[in-house]
Amino acid sequence: MESTQRQELHISPPEMIVKAGTAVLAMLALFLLVLTISTLKQFHYIGSGVTATNTISVDGKGDVFAVPDTATFSYSVTTMAKDVVTAQTKVNNDGNAILAYLKQQGVEDKNIQTTDYSVNPQYDYTNGVCSQGGYCPPGKQVLSGYQVSQTVTVKVKDTTKAGVLLSGIGAKGATNISGLSFTVENETALEAQARTKAIDDARTKADELAKELGVSIVRIVGFNENGGGGPIYYAKAARMDSGMSNEAMAPSPEIATGQNKITSNVSVTYEIR
Repeated sequence: MESTQRQELHISPPEMIVKAGTAVLAMLALFLLVLTISTLKQFHYIGSGVTATNTISVDGKGDVFAVPDTATFSYSVTTMAKDVVTAQTKVNNDGNAILAYLKQQGVEDKNIQTTDYSVNPQYDYTNGVCSQGGYCPPGKQVLSGYQVSQTVTVKVKDTTKAGVLLSGIGAKGATNISGLSFTVENETALEAQARTKAIDDARTKADELAKELGVSIVRIVGFNENGGGGPIYYAKAARMDSGMSNEAMAPSPEIATGQNKITSNVSVTYEIR
């Protein structure tokens, strides 16, 4: 019978410690390498985290003009009567007639809004009759009736109709017409155009200033915008014929729509070197 001799590999304790230490050092070196690469990526641009110390600031302005496409005005219907029912009936009838007229003229329901409806008692103040002895009793308030008022705001998409409508609602019983204004419905796009012009204006000024100072512009480090502007009216008017010869009404006023100016004011700070 042949006997097989098996040889076993024995590693001494000191040799095991050396191999374990080598593995730990390799893992530590790999960790430090990954950490270094990650840190370098954060500073891809040298000086990107450094606050700018040499700067110049310039202002820019941009104006955009647009012909208004929306007219807005308010009117009230007000009446006085001895009792509330009579006063309300008068106001309601006149108010309904005006609303029907506005819709007939093409004004949509969503552009007609009642902003106030009020009923207020009215008093007369009477003085007391003084007696022969010189005593004068205090005066007193005496109810004289009720005032009822309804206020409505109207938005008109066709500005050429503004004059006709102002005359028309007056003929229908409106007692107070006020607040006529002209606006541009889509002002956001115009504001963006004005801002672009303002930024271009600021850049032009910055380039000129940098040239005079003998420096170069590096980047923008600060920006601020303040909007502004308002309507500018020119002598552009149009008289509108009412087209309602069968009703007594005042001649339509000549309405000057003019132009609205949308302004953007910016302040830009540039780093220089």
